[in-house]
Amino acid sequence: MSSTPLSYKDAGVDIDAGDALVERIKPLARKTMREGVLAGIGGFGALFEVPKRYKEPVLVSGTDGVGTKLKLAFEWNMHDTVGIDLVAMSVNDVLVQGAEPLFFLDYFACGKLDVDTAAAVVGGIARGCELAGCALIGGETAEMPGMYPAGEYDLAGFAVGAVEKSKILAGQGVREGDVVLGLASSGVHSNGFSLVRKCIERAGSQLPATLDGKPFREAVMAPTRIYVKPVLAALEKHAGIRALAHITGGGLLENIPRVLPDGMAAQLRQGSWPRTELFAWLQATAAIDDHEMNRTFNNGIGMVVVVAPDEAKAVAASLQAGGESVHEIGRIGARGTGPAVTVA
Repeated sequence: MSSTPLSYKDAGVDIDAGDALVERIKPLARKTMREGVLAGIGGFGALFEVPKRYKEPVLVSGTDGVGTKLKLAFEWNMHDTVGIDLVAMSVNDVLVQGAEPLFFLDYFACGKLDVDTAAAVVGGIARGCELAGCALIGGETAEMPGMYPAGEYDLAGFAVGAVEKSKILAGQGVREGDVVLGLASSGVHSNGFSLVRKCIERAGSQLPATLDGKPFREAVMAPTRIYVKPVLAALEKHAGIRALAHITGGGLLENIPRVLPDGMAAQLRQGSWPRTELFAWLQATAAIDDHEMNRTFNNGIGMVVVVAPDEAKAVAASLQAGGESVHEIGRIGARGTGPAVTVA
């Protein structure tokens, strides 16, 4: 047996690289600080005080990842926006309950730490937190030799928000005749990428140069839209918002029913929102029908807002003022014996 000393670096873990990453992260995290942060990055645990303006705060938590979209990030060396995806997937889920995202934590795991790549990813996470108005308060960077192929990593994110107990949205107020508004997505977001990758493989060298005015890769990798600030502003102004649905895996057909009471159905009108070149290309390349598109992808709608009919125009105007593209895509009706969502 050799008596040559072995360091942690010899075993594949570079403590110095980890320290360098922390120093790169600190100024990014500082930009996201907000009321309530008592202690952030650097300690064993981050401290956050629920803002005193809440009278009966209920905490709402969410966790998610980026999925196989990361495979394209590795292949195309595009790491600066997947962090936005990571934040968006959790904060948009928390928002659906009517909650304001307060803080976010991330988990970055790799086989060998590349500081530049990790800093680009965390830079995206910090940008996502800024867009959501929440603090990047802590996280974990795990370097685990042998666990991941060279150049690859995995991400997980965790968001905590707060909502007044009396203002929790759970779909309990949805009524027949309510209007269904759809907020445009920025692209595929972060679901359905196993099929996206199959489409790219099938197309081979026949990939389009551009889609929707962007280079192909930028169109495919466009980060998930964060709806937090415009939707929270609309909730503050309009009591007629009955329910919200974040359109993720399962698309329109499987996510809207999660916020509908028993006996209610969403009756959507196909063609009531714009058809993007990206989704047209995916559908044509995959050779799938409209039903499969609406249960695999967000298909152009990233968030659904169910609102009382007498407030629909005002809510739409508020959301548009906040920068959202808003479309009236259907109505709520009695379900009967049919599915919870129809698109016709």
